[in-house]
Amino acid sequence: MYGLKTESSFDASHFLTDYHGKCENLHGHRWRVVVYLEVSELQTEGTCKDMVMDFGDFKARVRALTEQLDHRFIIEEGSLSPDTMACLEKEGFKLFIMPFRTTAENLARWFFDRLAEQGLPVAQVEVYETPTNCAFYRKEVR
Repeated sequence: MYGLKTESSFDASHFLTDYHGKCENLHGHRWRVVVYLEVSELQTEGTCKDMVMDFGDFKARVRALTEQLDHRFIIEEGSLSPDTMACLEKEGFKLFIMPFRTTAENLARWFFDRLAEQGLPVAQVEVYETPTNCAFYRKEVR
């Protein structure tokens, strides 16, 4: 197997619905996202001959996703009342609504799926909430 790894980071806030502890309150992280690609064979033609893919393109795709979340309040869809959402928007908060509970595990899956949809051979995505704590999602090995 051949592989590449790159990482990017973003600053964002979130809270966990139906959680009992510190994380039920609004808080933020400097999230670090580490992405691994894997292929069994290198490309055979063009400017990417003998590569998994161009590092510049790989880094740009990961950064484009982290930029979508940077300095946003990441909110689980339906977790706040419509009045609260309207107030946040009126006050100018930049919101990013997710269709899931905003755990590091679910964010790892979100990054994995977005990159796979772009045709990247994603093997694993790690999402760090702190320098020492991360969740990961990897492709299922059959």
